[in-house]
Amino acid sequence: MTAGGRAGDVATRIAQRSLAKRGAGYADEVRRLLDAALAVMKERGTASRPRVADIVGAAGLSNDAFYRHFPSKDALVAALLEDGTERLYTYVAHQMGKEPAPEAKVQRWVRCVLSQAHAESAATARAVLWNAGAVSEVIGSAPPVPSDRLAELLREPLRELGSADPAFDASLAAYTAFGKLGSYVWSETQPTDHDIERITSFCLRALTPRNARPHP
Repeated sequence: MTAGGRAGDVATRIAQRSLAKRGAGYADEVRRLLDAALAVMKERGTASRPRVADIVGAAGLSNDAFYRHFPSKDALVAALLEDGTERLYTYVAHQMGKEPAPEAKVQRWVRCVLSQAHAESAATARAVLWNAGAVSEVIGSAPPVPSDRLAELLREPLRELGSADPAFDASLAAYTAFGKLGSYVWSETQPTDHDIERITSFCLRALTPRNARPHP
């Protein structure tokens, strides 16, 4: 056997196995930090912002583990916002999949988005958004906009309903729904079934007609 060849392949396999184990361990650390941060922020509400020490303590990890994944607490908050958006996206997509008709899909989308104004979800949202006050240093001038991500789910049903520009119309509908959601969350009120019907009707009326020039 040559000095290279199989000996080199073994070395590569062992190194890859070690990296895979480390990667799995790191993913677990990140999840623990995100879950701990969410729990601590929810507990404190808008009374006070947790320190890194509070978050790592709740996660059962060290400061070294925190800074291995996040350069600052603001970076963790940005990740928390993104994580929450992806969870909501998955939930809404699943619920929309239960509806066969495009209009029903749009109504289900609106209902699912506004369900985040319910007491427990709203309290969590208020706490995270309040903690996102300094996130601009990490991600730009404003926190991530979940409506942009969730709007993707509206494109296909709006196209089926005759929109000449489903991407643009979906973004308008999403900004409308998330704007109202913000009002409900911060005023600690909840939408009624009538509110959901009105918002759904508004979104459907905003479709760009087929003979209109699509948004560039």
